[in-house]
Amino acid sequence: MDPVIIVGAGPVGLTLALALARQEVPSVVLDEGPGYDETRLARTVVLREDTTALLARLTGVPIAEAGAHWAGWRSMRRKQVMRAFEFDTAPGTRPDEPDDDADFGFGPAEQPHGEPAEAAGPSPLHLAQHVLTGALRAALSRERLVRIATNSRLDALEQESGGVTAHTRGPEGTYWRGSYLVGCDGPRSTVRKLQDIRFPGRTAVERHAVAALRTELPWPGQALLHRTPPWRTSGPSGGEVTARPLPDGVWRLDWLLPPGKDLVTPELLVARVRETLAGWTGGASPSYELLDTGVHTVHHRLARRWRVGRVFLAGDAAHCLGALGTQGLDEGVRDADNLAWKLALAWHHGPKEALLDSYQTERRAVVAARLRAADQALPILRGGKGLRAYVPGTARGHDALLTDGHLGRGALGAPGSYASSPLTPRHLEAEIPVDTPPGAPVTDVRVTAEDGAFVRLRDRLGRGALLVVLIAPGTGVWERKHWVTAGVMPRLAAAVAALPHPAELLVAESYPGAAAHTVLLVRPDGHLVTALNGVRPADLYTAAETALGGAAAPRATEAAQASEAGAAAGSR
Repeated sequence: MDPVIIVGAGPVGLTLALALARQEVPSVVLDEGPGYDETRLARTVVLREDTTALLARLTGVPIAEAGAHWAGWRSMRRKQVMRAFEFDTAPGTRPDEPDDDADFGFGPAEQPHGEPAEAAGPSPLHLAQHVLTGALRAALSRERLVRIATNSRLDALEQESGGVTAHTRGPEGTYWRGSYLVGCDGPRSTVRKLQDIRFPGRTAVERHAVAALRTELPWPGQALLHRTPPWRTSGPSGGEVTARPLPDGVWRLDWLLPPGKDLVTPELLVARVRETLAGWTGGASPSYELLDTGVHTVHHRLARRWRVGRVFLAGDAAHCLGALGTQGLDEGVRDADNLAWKLALAWHHGPKEALLDSYQTERRAVVAARLRAADQALPILRGGKGLRAYVPGTARGHDALLTDGHLGRGALGAPGSYASSPLTPRHLEAEIPVDTPPGAPVTDVRVTAEDGAFVRLRDRLGRGALLVVLIAPGTGVWERKHWVTAGVMPRLAAAVAALPHPAELLVAESYPGAAAHTVLLVRPDGHLVTALNGVRPADLYTAAETALGGAAAPRATEAAQASEAGAAAGSR
């Protein structure tokens, strides 16, 4: 079969190519550029825990070492620290702790009433985008199934029932034949335009002046959101500035600009840098090295369709978001993760329309909810100094919204759930609740693999197989040979072998909210299909078939019979 054609060699397109290669699907990446990315320290990305783990798994390198894990997060308004968080950071990546009495130029940095910093779980990862794409390109250079065609700009495409043809122009203009085509070519997507897909939304919902500089700030390793700093009184609500650390003593600073298209001159930006650094250090502006500058404009748009036959959209070609500290790249990487296993199954076993349609159903609903939440919050947070600004508690409520966006929490930033997906089974007799609802990402627990090795659950994702996880307390202290043929294991192994798609059987000592002998069924992208009360072959088969985009009624009984036969054989 022909390879998958991926249009666009940004982080989303490169991630998709790697994810397909891990599932033995060849691809051709059409890259408009020369095959490398310009070094830009003012163009960075913030990745959450799930997307960081996915990219590390795909590239085979510790992505976290290429960026900065924040030690903490502080949100300030005028001279007051509104909220402070401490993160769990990866071993060896935690920077030096700031002085508890660090002076921000206007008093000690502590929460109101002297409250201690809140624990916030794993730290986000902040790194330059060219560093990320460099790691992805390096990993792709070792892949026999991926070809990157540089200086290749899409000019036209045609599709029929058996495949897609893409015509390119440029020094090496030609045509490419593919089984499917995915447009990962950004907000001005040629693929989207050629398919006549509408892209409604709002333009320039936020604008930020950006500077990357090397300097020392009073809170090493901690990110800061400062609203209405005391040295600024102009602009919406007196202004807003964010400081986020990068490796090697570099910081990215973002200043929220007032609405409009006023030109950001070098003189204006340097003045902002100096007054901000002086305000934070409580005196003259400290020495700094200005490394890069830019203007970041945020748009909110959502494509009407994400699939037209054999053509799909992903990343910024399908959606634009990023206001209030949210990160559009996170959602683009999740697009690639969701689409890859579905395309791989169609490429190897033939298309299932319901499975391919579910990509748009699942991902568009999640991104639409994020955009709705941001659009509802924007008038509240950026609406000026109306009566609402004087209501007690308003500032703290505004701060909570912004913190959710910047830290990837709540409706603005948390990873989405596919609870309403057509791939989620309904009315299973043996289904029981656990702390992870069906359709949500699973918790990354330690599991025992079929070869007896202890691994993380996330390490087994992205291989195209379903995962079946048995919760069996005590198995971690015994060698696999002692329990693999005991109890419910033979019956469960037989049920897994009878599933309609390859599945890997794993064992975990515990899982949040799960009782002993609970059986979890997990999709290749790490979302929970169902949790069953014990070994229930018929329900397990039905759930697996539904997760693959089909119905299972006729063969569910066969699976149960095969399981019973396997259990009987194991007991002899």
